[in-house]
Amino acid sequence: MSKRAKVNGGRLEFLPPQIPTRVERPPEDEGWVHEANLDGYRTQIIIDNGGVRLYSKNGRDWTTKYWPIALAVDLPCRTATLDGEVIVPGEQGASDCPALEAAIWN
Repeated sequence: MSKRAKVNGGRLEFLPPQIPTRVERPPEDEGWVHEANLDGYRTQIIIDNGGVRLYSKNGRDWTTKYWPIALAVDLPCRTATLDGEVIVPGEQGASDCPALEAAIWN
């Protein structure tokens, strides 16, 4: 069953994300999608006539914590819901969780 974003007076609402399941070995069948664990914060970006809003995976509005991302969003669309992982890459390219937390909480 697919979930659809609700529309409230022309504004899209937060849509709870599907949470991946950790397994010892990924399935090899076709039709499965695999993703790397990036050690960041799952984030939903909503773009609509109300502007840009960013939410934590639990639906908390983190737009002010992620203000640099909110200001950088510039997509040629009227509405969109994006789901992804916010990370800060370290010197070797891997995710640097302490740097991400410092950026968010300062």
